[in-house]
Amino acid sequence: MELPQEGYLLRIIIGESDRHKGGPLYEWIVRKAREAGVAGATVVRGMMGYGANSRIKTASILRLSEDLPVIIELVDTREILEDFLELIEPTIREGLVTFEKMHIRMYRAGRLVRESATEPVK
Repeated sequence: MELPQEGYLLRIIIGESDRHKGGPLYEWIVRKAREAGVAGATVVRGMMGYGANSRIKTASILRLSEDLPVIIELVDTREILEDFLELIEPTIREGLVTFEKMHIRMYRAGRLVRESATEPVK
């Protein structure tokens, strides 16, 4: 897949405990992104943060949270990401969604990957 130099970043920040159809919402979003043909998605677990409700969530041993922030970053063209956000928006009950223009410097695949798996083809 080839991306233009001018791309977009869709960032979704939700709680780790947010669910959809019995599983983690972040997993459902990434699977839906792949089905929708979004160029790339990454999920990052936050160490500490707070949102609109101002409750601090932390991974500290003294105050271990079971609902740490999860950041889902998706990269593609504006049109693809806008369509994708329209698809998933009803499932996001709490959180923050940002959309920004970005300059894509490189987008490469090192090895062939099987269509249905994450293990590289040998």
